[in-house]
Amino acid sequence: MKKIFKFFLNVIPRPILIRISIVIRPILAFLLKGNKFTDPIDGKSFRMFLPYGYGNQRNNVLSPSTLSLERHRLLWLYLKNETDFFTSNEKKKVLHFAPEQEFYKRFKKQSNIEYTTTDLFSPLADVKADICNLPFEDNSYDIIFCNHVLEHIPDDTKAMQELYRVLKPGGMGIFQIPQDYSRATTFSDDSITDPKERAKIFGQYDHVRVYGLDYFDKLRSIGFKVNEVDYTQKLGTELVEKYCLAAGEIIPVCFK
Repeated sequence: MKKIFKFFLNVIPRPILIRISIVIRPILAFLLKGNKFTDPIDGKSFRMFLPYGYGNQRNNVLSPSTLSLERHRLLWLYLKNETDFFTSNEKKKVLHFAPEQEFYKRFKKQSNIEYTTTDLFSPLADVKADICNLPFEDNSYDIIFCNHVLEHIPDDTKAMQELYRVLKPGGMGIFQIPQDYSRATTFSDDSITDPKERAKIFGQYDHVRVYGLDYFDKLRSIGFKVNEVDYTQKLGTELVEKYCLAAGEIIPVCFK
């Protein structure tokens, strides 16, 4: 199974994968029903989660029902338990980059948000746009989600500046990235263009850097106030294992 998943991830373009996954998801959910692991997004439980990874694959990380990964389930729990995202009576404008399909339909149905999605290639994007040159006015959005996007962007400084520009004063942004917590500084090398070498060095064929702990300070240099939230610590070991989360993953919760 690991080899099959690895093959599809590395060969089939992401927009096509999204369309295929919509079809196979209910089949996987039915075949893997159980009670060992639970997806907090939809509350369904399974005997196992699926493997995932472009290079080295991780076991029990991809939910059969929502196709969420560790970072998605962690974000869902944080939003549900620590914010008023789902319950606020005040309608908020939300901008979501490269919308994850496990969130897309759920967020679309929320009556308390005005929800806009954007991306250059995603079939789920309402607005096709370059993150480094956004077609939105200054101070437009109360909440911005931009998760596992910046590692793909050569000029991530410009992208961060655009995120800051379109976020309202007092607004919240969550900008998750794959991060190597053993690195003090971010590593990039523009001379590495071969997809196989990129996958080996950066963790994925279309990544252009590996973020280190200085990521948070880079966001601060743009102007954001950044809370480095280790929410798995608050949840505790039992729930981390039950929900198949990555212990110690930090959520960058940013404010303007």
